Amino acid sequence: MASFTSFLLLSVFTLFFSVLLSACSSEEIENTPLTFTLPLTPKFARKPSTDPRVFLRQLASASKSRVHLLKYGKTKTSPAVKSPLYPMEYGGHTIPLSFGNPPQKLSYLVDTGSGVVWAPCTTHYKCIDCTVSAKDVPIFNPQLSTSLKTLSCKNPMCTTECPRCKANSKNCSQVCNFTLQYGSGSESGYFLLEDLHFPEKTIHNFLVGCTKKSRREGYTDAMAGFGRSTYSLPVQMRVKKFAYCLNSHYFDNTKNSSRLTFDYRDGDTKGLSYTPFLKNPLNSSDYHYLDLKKLIIGNKILPIPSKYLAPGSNGSGGLIIDSGFSHGYMAGPVCKIVRNELKKQMYKYRRSRSTEEENGVGPCYNFTGRKIEIPDLIYHFAGDATMVVPGKRYFKFESGIGCFPVDTEDAEDLEFTPGPSFILGNLMQVNQYIEYDLKNERLGFRQQNC
Repeated sequence: MASFTSFLLLSVFTLFFSVLLSACSSEEIENTPLTFTLPLTPKFARKPSTDPRVFLRQLASASKSRVHLLKYGKTKTSPAVKSPLYPMEYGGHTIPLSFGNPPQKLSYLVDTGSGVVWAPCTTHYKCIDCTVSAKDVPIFNPQLSTSLKTLSCKNPMCTTECPRCKANSKNCSQVCNFTLQYGSGSESGYFLLEDLHFPEKTIHNFLVGCTKKSRREGYTDAMAGFGRSTYSLPVQMRVKKFAYCLNSHYFDNTKNSSRLTFDYRDGDTKGLSYTPFLKNPLNSSDYHYLDLKKLIIGNKILPIPSKYLAPGSNGSGGLIIDSGFSHGYMAGPVCKIVRNELKKQMYKYRRSRSTEEENGVGPCYNFTGRKIEIPDLIYHFAGDATMVVPGKRYFKFESGIGCFPVDTEDAEDLEFTPGPSFILGNLMQVNQYIEYDLKNERLGFRQQNC
């Protein structure tokens, strides 16, 4: 596979290296069932504010940080984004994974917008300027595993530079290091090859990151990248497809869980509508781009220019689906069209302008004592596949106030910005059965009570 240098999601992170990973041989996968499932548990930051308005503001700030890194990386020409030094993390979902011998189980955030699996690692793990203490972070301890192999930077699976090794040296002890960036935080460490255990399955020589140092992070979980690259969890497992059905987390660490399914079978799943994945000619191959044809609110087809609906030759535009991002995102001109239509259709409700000004989201309405009627938000994709998002699922509610929380640029004069024009976050995926068919490069979905 070609070297990997594009900016990735926390949905969103930047890889400052490239890693070349060979496909696992059939001998490396034991006792492979046709399908198996893992519990999928809603997850949020450890200590969200108990003040509803402060909480909503934290969510908006964290979302801006994530979107900014996705769309602009570290370029100097991007518009300024105002965010606190330590943003709260986005609502997400976790699965349990067990690495090493004997197995060490940790919770891993499921992120379809990134392509590497990593965990806080070693007894010397540090968390600098974080909202959590390093001593409270669950870690993977490589010293306790008998199956661990450290990846050398001279290994053909690693393409990072080896400054401490001679050019022709074949026996170099320097490890394959990495640095990942998520929003305003970062992770750094080195790569390992380890055994990954499931109840009826073991994968040997699985590439996993050992994070030694975190900076400015607001969460304590490991990360499981489910993107389209060779380094992601499902691709290393060689599954043909995976699927999940997200239940609502309401931004608390509920004990309720749904299921994530890994499937080694090919073919259609009954009742699903399918739409093909697209490839962005310039952006990262990790992202799951979809071919959006039109966006509808209620019965109104919105007049969105085609350049925003699908990625163009310059890499801008299009929609990606991201399980690691809660609210979602729309480019400035698109978001303006959506907000204006919402205002037209929801004229009978009283606006909460103070909430809009305080949190930078909107429109917001005061629903106290009123029946809540919000029009559906409908995504119509290629293949005549239609995803209907009920109003109560794409609005965020706190103390009788409901807001349209989808993030957009701060700069009002931006006509067309780099990166995707839409990010379909996990709040809009709640109560949808969603299947990522990697073999046939398509997404399937249907409404379902999760």
